[in-house]
Amino acid sequence: MSLKKTLINLVSKLIPSPIEVDFKKGGGIKVQKVAPYPKGIWDESVTIHQAKNGIKYVKTPEERFQNLEGYSFDPKFIEVNGLSMHFLDEGPKDGTVILLLHGQPTWSYLYRKMIVPLVKNGYRCIAPDMIGMGKSDKPIHEKYHSYDQHCADILEFIQKMNLQNVTAFVQDWGSLIGLRLVGENSNLFSRIVLANGDLPVYKKGENPLYVPDPITVNPKVKSLKMAMAKHAGQGFAASFQAWILYCLETTQIFAADVVEMMTVNSLTSEIKKGYDAPFPSFIYNAGPRTLPAMSAGIQGQTALAWGNLKKFDKPFLSIIGTKDRLLGRKSIQKKWVNSVPGAKGQKHEQYGNAHHFIQEDIGEILADRLHEFIQKNP
Repeated sequence: MSLKKTLINLVSKLIPSPIEVDFKKGGGIKVQKVAPYPKGIWDESVTIHQAKNGIKYVKTPEERFQNLEGYSFDPKFIEVNGLSMHFLDEGPKDGTVILLLHGQPTWSYLYRKMIVPLVKNGYRCIAPDMIGMGKSDKPIHEKYHSYDQHCADILEFIQKMNLQNVTAFVQDWGSLIGLRLVGENSNLFSRIVLANGDLPVYKKGENPLYVPDPITVNPKVKSLKMAMAKHAGQGFAASFQAWILYCLETTQIFAADVVEMMTVNSLTSEIKKGYDAPFPSFIYNAGPRTLPAMSAGIQGQTALAWGNLKKFDKPFLSIIGTKDRLLGRKSIQKKWVNSVPGAKGQKHEQYGNAHHFIQEDIGEILADRLHEFIQKNP
């Protein structure tokens, strides 16, 4: 270990945090039990609906989405797994299909800067909100949010929309879901653009991450930066596990705070309003709280997709914002460029003025590069 890392570890141990990472105690690979919530955080006035398949969910009031900056698209809805999934479908119906997959804790609002110029260039942009996110229905129980379930949801969406020859633009959880779907259903896709994302491949029993059993919500877990600072310099496993625990334990609405922390550009109050819009209170927030914990459930099921992606000879482009120390690392980009045959000869790029949420930092540039990529690879 270098002197710098040793010093970081020593300093980090002195920083107080309400989050305690304990790999020895560990937990499970998915949500098992949830301890009773503290009094006062559950809004009893919110109507809880129940789907025919028994899933209990809430709907964010439509007024939360009124007059959002840069987001004046027509809402569309489709049933997925008995729930209403919201999506954008902008541009000519006969245009080249671009599927824009978001991650956590964002929604299709993240793609507003890209959609407008892409539509002007004649593309059909489709951006679904994951179940539990955006304008989609929000299951109130954490157990809904498993990796396999969300992969199944997006695949069902693609199939019900009858999408073919899709150009997939994937980032964050959109990449963990999207890359698996491309690897397992390559006949549906014609191109891939990977931006600040990855596809972890863990064999069963090798994944170090865990979901505590039971999950305990702790009102003392408030400040995101304060909670995470202690674990930031302790390596990927410890820092990401701390992120899992923060999301599960906090009562705070943190979507805008996370985007603000992982962008180069400062967010205006109006843009923050856009990211927080889907989540008026704790009862709506099970999706953002639980999605990071899905990482613990990756136990071998991505191996098939990774094997197939190493044979994927259709056009593949990697674009990263290098301010992102998690998924914007040059080593990750190098792995993909060297592994996927379709990456050969493409103009892979790195942007020092962009962070994890690269769409927020340089959305218009990404739209231009995506247009250039498609034109080069008809």
